[in-house]
This record gives sequence, C-alpha cells and structure tokens, in this order.
Amino acid sequence: MTEPLFGVRREPAILGPGAVHVPDWLSREQQEFLLRACADWAAVCAPRSIVLPGGGRMSVRTFSLGRHWTPYRYDDDNADVPPIPEWLVRAARSALSAAAAVDPRVAETDSAIYTPDAALVNLYGPGATMGLHQDRDEASGDPVVSLSLGDACTFRFGTPEHRGRPYTDVRLESGDLVVFGGPSRMAFHGVPKVVDGTAPAWCRDVLGAAPGRVNITLRRTRP
Repeated sequence: MTEPLFGVRREPAILGPGAVHVPDWLSREQQEFLLRACADWAAVCAPRSIVLPGGGRMSVRTFSLGRHWTPYRYDDDNADVPPIPEWLVRAARSALSAAAAVDPRVAETDSAIYTPDAALVNLYGPGATMGLHQDRDEASGDPVVSLSLGDACTFRFGTPEHRGRPYTDVRLESGDLVVFGGPSRMAFHGVPKVVDGTAPAWCRDVLGAAPGRVNITLRRTRP
C-alpha cells in the first residue's frame, strides 16, 4: 500500500454489487516493476490503435498478453502475443482476494484458483478516452481485475442494463485496483476523462518519458 496523499487515506468502496475499488493497492515498487514490464512487452508486441467493426477507431492504443484480442472476439492465433507471466497471475489472485474481502459478491469461486488467460494493456495518451462498454467477449463469467498506473482518470461504472444513468464516477490514481464480477460482471464502464500530467513524478524516471495512463485488465476468456 502506498502512503495516503497529504495524510488523507482513501478507503475501499463498492461501486456496484460485486464491484470494488481499492485505492493505493499497488506499492510504488510494484508500480515501477509493472511499468517496466509494460515497456518490455510493448517492445515485443507493438501497441495498436484498434479499428472497431463499425469503422470507428479507439483513441487508446492496446496490446494483449496471453491471447490476442480483436473487437468482440479473442483470436487463437497467438504467435506474437507475450504470455501472461505467473507472477501476474499471482497478483491477479491477490487482487481478487482483496476485493472479495470488501464485497464477497465479487466472485463465487476461490480466488486461489482464479487463472486469467488474457490481459489487455491499454495506453492512454493525451486526450484519449474509453466509451462506455461491456466486457462481454469472454466465455467465462469470472471477474475482471483492473490495475491503474500513471495519470489519474475518471472511471465511470454503470449497470448491466444500459449505458445511461445511474452510474458512479470515481477518480482512479496510479496504483489503484478495480475488480468487478458477480452481479456487476456485465456492467457498462468506461473512462470519459484522463487527467493529463498527474502521474507520479517518479514514473518519468522509470520510463524516461511521461507514461500517460496505463491500464492492465486481466480476465479469463475460456469457460
């Protein structure tokens, strides 16, 4: 856990039934390790700006671990996709356990056997956003584990029924954890705003450049 900003400790919060925000879950050392790992992965699997089936182009750049993702499906041709390292699987299990301690509705299964087989790494440059969407390409109902690094953002979390209200807006900082599963597994969610230039100063020392926002989401795609 990182030190609370200006002595103000942010407490874990339930965003919906089975959806939890755990602030400052990653230590600075863990964040540095993850940022370096993302840079290494990106050197092997170049981030891409994805063209959606409707013709629109996502403003974030993305690459995959474990399984290649194209909009609305996972591709079994994974020759150029780096594997998910075992240490990241262990981190995802710890994250699920931390979230389930706040809201047991996050997962029906034991966090010790949670085994994500795909991770999406989203890179948010200046002005990048993510529209409200459901993570529905997976053939498993296991929770999604989301780790935030770099710039802060507004994370919008809604309901499984539709994109409109009611939804909750929460500020995610570098090191924050969000896990959603159970009744909220199919909830609409997105990032309407990234607060550029808010990454911790040490992030630039790690990467040699401003990181923007880096988001790693782990999920199990096969039943």
